[in-house]
Amino acid sequence: MPQFNDTELTAAVIGSFEETPDPRVKFLMEELVKSLHDYVRKTDLTFDEWGYAIDFLTRTGQKCTSSRQEFILLSDVLGVSMLVDAVNHREREGATETTVLGPFYVGEHKPMPHGADISPDLAGERMFVQSRVTDLGGKPLAGVPVDVWHADDDGYYDSQKPDYETRGPSSRARFVTDADGRFFFRTILPCSYPIPTDGPVGEMILQTRRHPMRPAHVHFLVDAPGYEPLITHVFIEGDKYIDSDVVFGVKSDLISKIEKRSDAVMPDGKPAAAPWHLMTYDFRMKPGKGTAPKPMMAVTEDA
Repeated sequence: MPQFNDTELTAAVIGSFEETPDPRVKFLMEELVKSLHDYVRKTDLTFDEWGYAIDFLTRTGQKCTSSRQEFILLSDVLGVSMLVDAVNHREREGATETTVLGPFYVGEHKPMPHGADISPDLAGERMFVQSRVTDLGGKPLAGVPVDVWHADDDGYYDSQKPDYETRGPSSRARFVTDADGRFFFRTILPCSYPIPTDGPVGEMILQTRRHPMRPAHVHFLVDAPGYEPLITHVFIEGDKYIDSDVVFGVKSDLISKIEKRSDAVMPDGKPAAAPWHLMTYDFRMKPGKGTAPKPMMAVTEDA
């Protein structure tokens, strides 16, 4: 008869998965048990601490709704989301770096013409974004759908707002590259902002004396046939949180210098009513295959 003590229990639990038909599932379960049991042994976890952990995970699940996914936020602030991204994108030489999808991708966006203003009713300093999609050798890729989305001047995404269902999308759209691989649009300059701290994940951040801030950024999802889907952000150079992003999503290759301009017209020849900002960033695609992600749900936390 086995002795289910702290030295033999792990082997017994691992053995219980011996008949698992899928070898990958079997491997994942075995490694999960090893890691969890090692953590308990290394920390001499107490009953109270394990009880708190169960309560924390319970409250995390209870915070999730059709418009909020607290578990994504937990994954983000623990660096797990970025680690999963990293191990799945180890070979990126010459290609634009990836980063986390974040919880505010709501699925395929509404197509808009080049030069469209995706934030027409929002307050904030105006910004013109001009981009190009190419292969690793610089060849332009035409007809490529590019989804873009970002927060407003108060640090909120459209899907966070209570009237999202009635007002519809804002600061998000889909553009399709032209024959030269280019696309461009108008919007407002995004700002840095905090992840919400009203749930268990925010509670953890505050208790551990971490700040809850993300540096200003614009999300891009580039889905070119014959190439790996590119999920990334472009960050605003000089943001005070560039070096301490709460979800660890910044990479140097993804930082863009935003130019403050006072030209009377924007690059597409249309007039500018006031000084504006120019973001220029080109995306280099890696050959391969894959499918663009589907949103787990719309969320009121960011990453």
